[in-house]
Amino acid sequence: MSENGEDRSVYLTCKAPDDGDALNTDGRKVKMSFKDVKSTKEHNAGLALLSRNAGEEMTPYQPQPPSLPRLTKLIKSGSVDETVRTRRLKNSQESLSDQAETGSSTDSLKEDPTAPSAFVLGSATSVKNEQYSNVRRLSAIRTGSPVFQDRERSLSECDSRSNSQQSNRSDHRGRSTKLRLSPVQPTGPLPALDKNFASATLRAANRIDRDCLDYAVLAKEKFGEKIHRNLSDSRLLENMGSDSASVNSMKSINSVLSPIRPQDVRNRSFLEGSVLGSGALLGAEELDRYFPDRRVGVYIVTWNMQGEKFLPANLNDLLLPTDSEFAQDFYIIGVQEGCPDRREWETCLQETLGPHYVMLYATSHGVLYLTVFIRRDLMWFCSEVEHATVTTRIISQIKTKGAVGIAFMFFGTSFLFITSHFTSGDAKVYERILDYNKIIEALALPKGLPDTNPYRSTPSDVTTRFDQVFWFGDFNFRLNKDRADVETIMKRTVEGDMSQLLEHDQLSKEMKDGSIFKGFQESTINFFPTYKFDIGCDNYDTTSKQRTPSYTDRILFKSRQANDIKVVKYNSCSSIKTSDHRPVIAVFQVKLRPGRDNIPLCGGLFDRSLYLEGIRRRMTARELRKRAMTSPNSSTICSIS
Repeated sequence: MSENGEDRSVYLTCKAPDDGDALNTDGRKVKMSFKDVKSTKEHNAGLALLSRNAGEEMTPYQPQPPSLPRLTKLIKSGSVDETVRTRRLKNSQESLSDQAETGSSTDSLKEDPTAPSAFVLGSATSVKNEQYSNVRRLSAIRTGSPVFQDRERSLSECDSRSNSQQSNRSDHRGRSTKLRLSPVQPTGPLPALDKNFASATLRAANRIDRDCLDYAVLAKEKFGEKIHRNLSDSRLLENMGSDSASVNSMKSINSVLSPIRPQDVRNRSFLEGSVLGSGALLGAEELDRYFPDRRVGVYIVTWNMQGEKFLPANLNDLLLPTDSEFAQDFYIIGVQEGCPDRREWETCLQETLGPHYVMLYATSHGVLYLTVFIRRDLMWFCSEVEHATVTTRIISQIKTKGAVGIAFMFFGTSFLFITSHFTSGDAKVYERILDYNKIIEALALPKGLPDTNPYRSTPSDVTTRFDQVFWFGDFNFRLNKDRADVETIMKRTVEGDMSQLLEHDQLSKEMKDGSIFKGFQESTINFFPTYKFDIGCDNYDTTSKQRTPSYTDRILFKSRQANDIKVVKYNSCSSIKTSDHRPVIAVFQVKLRPGRDNIPLCGGLFDRSLYLEGIRRRMTARELRKRAMTSPNSSTICSIS
């Protein structure tokens, strides 16, 4: 050390370097240790040995002295390796204490203004590292390594880039060595999410297929692929978005069937179930898998057919209206004064609903028909179905008036569906109330199904013994108003506001008084009266009786818990004109609760012969339509002679 503190280990002369010296970019001689020179000679000897083994001659590789950055004062005592180790330890300790080092990777190449202004590195270490990397690369290429031969060009480019970076280090004096990546900006606008992107759990409702509808308007629409909720186990869908693309990708690698554990096979029976709380077939896990919002779709139809032998040619408007995006999970159809051939009626229903639905149960009481269709993949979660009938006639053999009920459990929720036909006559309100009271007392349900809440049940009222109750039919309640006045009010009706007509409705008045349908509700009526029409047209009764138009056909609902039933739609089907009544339809979203597998299950039972006949007719009708479209006589182009 001199008086001013300079280190004389750095020579300021410009003579030619010896073996142990190296030059920097300014022509200054830098002192190197003998240890590094020895390391270079050892690599040259190793290179010659590799050349002899390969049967080739190889000249020793002479590394070029690299461009060195600005040097700082080195410690006299100790070797260069010891100095480097000391510096590395110091840098690691600084990085641990530096809070900026814990930042994101996108900021790792940004310069830190608080870092030291000099770049400290031993020149001998730089020469040593470069010699070592060059010898390894050259030896691999000379020995014919296919990996390095393919990358020889990329390695040379890397060397040129590294040399240029080293040569430019002198321009970065006074800057920090701690670099941070700058945030990456997108090159263009990000793509928008697809509109059909669904949630992690898939929808329970089933989109209406093209072959389920015969409307010409659907030919112009574009149908995407359907999303099924039961494609794989729920664990596979837990943490991923479920759209049509992801569902299709899962189809190729996963089975459509969910895996079954051996312990489930031991403990579960699909006819009786299991009493285990975890993994139950009707438990919360399965319920959330099929119904993420725990609501099931119920479609109800009530129609007085007037005993007509001829059924409508097409029931699509009745069961699959065009204003519904999704079909529902249950279809409950109640008929009063049904057609003579009940089997034919059920076959037409199966043909219309198609292969996605099966008839879970059907029963009758004289000319009262009640039919339940369910989605085919949901019947495993349904209990055995029970039914009961009540006649309200004095002579029990006459079964034109009365009621028929069907009860079952779906998961842990009990359902009761009743269709009835009350006494007719404009002034027979009291008789209709008697019919109602007789039905709720005499309808013997449930029989073997458990009562989900026995503390709220009443022996004298069947509707109190179930969680969700739907009562629909031809109640025969009329409007207490002359026909002329009713027609005048109907002409003044604007945008479906029927409140003026309903002021004269017998049923609405009796329900407000609490004399009938206690606890039941009805959605707002926005359609015209459904009785009585001339068959085949939209004119109300033009016969000599001149009956007053009335809301005889109704759909009511009742629930043990408030807000369990949500009304989606309540309307009449004006396109069905084969009877003097117009059918009334209603769509509900009903709350479900998990249950226990201690109830008798239906075990997947359904009417197979009806299913096959309905599908056969469906395929036959499709073939006939195809032939009609391809026939040359079916052209709609007119020729003028």
